[in-house]
Amino acid sequence: QVQLVESGGGLVQAGGSLRLSCTASGLQFSKYAMGWFRQAPGKEREFVAVISASGTGWAYADSAKGRCTISRDNAKNAVYLQLDTVKFEDSAVYYCAADYTLWLPQMTMDYDYWGQGTQVTVSS
Repeated sequence: QVQLVESGGGLVQAGGSLRLSCTASGLQFSKYAMGWFRQAPGKEREFVAVISASGTGWAYADSAKGRCTISRDNAKNAVYLQLDTVKFEDSAVYYCAADYTLWLPQMTMDYDYWGQGTQVTVSS
Protein backbone atom coordinates (compact mmCIF):
# COMPACT_ATOMS: atom_id res chain seq x y z
CA GLN A 1 0.00 0.00 0.00
CA VAL A 2 1.50 3.27 -1.14
CA GLN A 3 1.45 6.16 1.27
CA LEU A 4 2.65 9.72 0.83
CA VAL A 5 2.61 11.85 3.96
CA GLU A 6 3.26 15.58 3.86
CA SER A 7 4.39 17.67 6.80
CA GLY A 8 5.82 21.07 7.57
CA GLY A 9 2.89 23.26 6.72
CA GLY A 10 1.56 25.94 9.02
CA LEU A 11 1.25 29.66 9.49
CA VAL A 12 4.07 31.81 8.14
CA GLN A 13 4.44 35.55 7.75
CA ALA A 14 4.77 37.08 4.34
CA GLY A 15 8.42 37.22 3.38
CA GLY A 16 9.26 34.24 5.55
CA SER A 17 10.30 30.71 4.69
CA LEU A 18 8.89 27.24 5.08
CA ARG A 19 10.14 23.75 4.30
CA LEU A 20 7.66 21.08 3.38
CA SER A 21 8.48 17.40 3.58
CA CYS A 22 6.90 14.34 2.08
CA THR A 23 7.81 10.80 3.06
CA ALA A 24 6.83 7.84 0.94
CA SER A 25 6.29 4.19 1.70
CA GLY A 26 5.12 1.17 -0.22
CA LEU A 27 6.86 2.05 -3.49
CA GLN A 28 10.32 1.90 -5.02
CA PHE A 29 10.90 5.55 -4.35
CA SER A 30 14.00 5.97 -6.51
CA LYS A 31 12.00 5.07 -9.63
CA TYR A 32 9.38 7.77 -9.17
CA ALA A 33 9.42 11.39 -10.16
CA MET A 34 8.07 13.43 -7.26
CA GLY A 35 5.98 16.53 -7.70
CA TRP A 36 4.53 19.24 -5.51
CA PHE A 37 1.17 20.78 -6.30
CA ARG A 38 -1.03 23.24 -4.44
CA GLN A 39 -4.69 24.08 -4.29
CA ALA A 40 -6.20 27.26 -2.93
CA PRO A 41 -9.88 27.52 -2.01
CA GLY A 42 -12.06 27.76 -5.11
CA LYS A 43 -9.15 27.10 -7.46
CA GLU A 44 -7.88 24.11 -9.37
CA ARG A 45 -4.90 22.15 -8.18
CA GLU A 46 -1.80 23.59 -9.81
CA PHE A 47 1.73 22.42 -10.44
CA VAL A 48 4.52 23.89 -8.31
CA ALA A 49 7.65 21.80 -8.86
CA VAL A 50 8.86 18.36 -9.86
CA ILE A 51 12.10 16.47 -9.38
CA SER A 52 13.22 13.49 -11.41
CA ALA A 53 13.52 10.00 -9.98
CA SER A 54 17.31 10.30 -9.84
CA GLY A 55 17.19 13.80 -8.42
CA THR A 56 19.30 15.22 -11.23
CA GLY A 57 16.53 17.08 -13.02
CA TRP A 58 13.77 19.42 -11.93
CA ALA A 59 11.24 21.91 -13.18
CA TYR A 60 9.26 24.72 -11.61
CA ALA A 61 6.10 26.65 -12.30
CA ASP A 62 6.76 30.25 -13.26
CA SER A 63 5.22 31.36 -9.96
CA ALA A 64 7.73 29.24 -8.05
CA LYS A 65 10.93 30.03 -9.92
CA GLY A 66 13.44 31.82 -7.75
CA ARG A 67 11.45 31.27 -4.56
CA CYS A 68 11.07 27.49 -4.33
CA THR A 69 13.61 24.69 -4.26
CA ILE A 70 12.70 21.05 -4.63
CA SER A 71 15.04 18.31 -3.44
CA ARG A 72 14.91 14.65 -2.52
CA ASP A 73 16.75 12.09 -0.44
CA ASN A 74 16.25 8.65 -1.95
CA ALA A 75 17.87 7.00 1.06
CA LYS A 76 15.11 8.44 3.24
CA ASN A 77 12.27 8.10 0.72
CA ALA A 78 11.67 11.80 1.13
CA VAL A 79 11.10 14.85 -1.05
CA TYR A 80 11.22 18.43 0.13
CA LEU A 81 9.97 21.81 -0.99
CA GLN A 82 11.67 24.90 0.35
CA LEU A 83 9.50 28.00 0.08
CA ASP A 84 11.26 31.34 0.47
CA THR A 85 9.98 34.91 0.43
CA VAL A 86 6.45 33.58 0.70
CA LYS A 87 3.56 35.69 -0.53
CA PHE A 88 -0.06 35.79 0.50
CA GLU A 89 -0.97 34.04 -2.75
CA ASP A 90 1.16 31.05 -1.71
CA SER A 91 -1.53 30.14 0.82
CA ALA A 92 -2.92 26.76 -0.20
CA VAL A 93 -2.97 23.08 0.60
CA TYR A 94 0.26 21.60 -0.72
CA TYR A 95 0.29 18.05 -2.04
CA CYS A 96 3.12 15.77 -2.99
CA ALA A 97 2.61 13.20 -5.71
CA ALA A 98 4.52 10.31 -7.26
CA ASP A 99 4.74 9.27 -10.91
CA TYR A 100 6.56 6.18 -12.21
CA THR A 101 8.57 7.89 -14.94
CA LEU A 102 12.01 9.11 -15.94
CA TRP A 103 10.56 12.43 -17.06
CA LEU A 104 9.33 15.58 -15.30
CA PRO A 105 5.53 15.46 -15.36
CA GLN A 106 3.68 18.68 -14.64
CA MET A 107 0.04 17.70 -14.93
CA THR A 108 -2.09 16.23 -12.18
CA MET A 109 -3.35 13.49 -14.49
CA ASP A 110 0.20 12.17 -14.92
CA TYR A 111 0.58 11.17 -11.29
CA ASP A 112 -0.12 7.77 -9.80
CA TYR A 113 -0.20 8.53 -6.10
CA TRP A 114 -1.08 11.53 -3.94
CA GLY A 115 -0.68 12.55 -0.35
CA GLN A 116 -3.39 14.09 1.79
CA GLY A 117 -1.86 17.55 1.75
CA THR A 118 -0.52 20.04 4.26
CA GLN A 119 -1.95 23.51 4.76
CA VAL A 120 0.23 26.58 4.26
CA THR A 121 -1.22 29.88 5.38
CA VAL A 122 0.65 33.12 4.77
CA SER A 123 -0.23 36.02 7.04
CA SER A 124 0.44 39.69 6.50
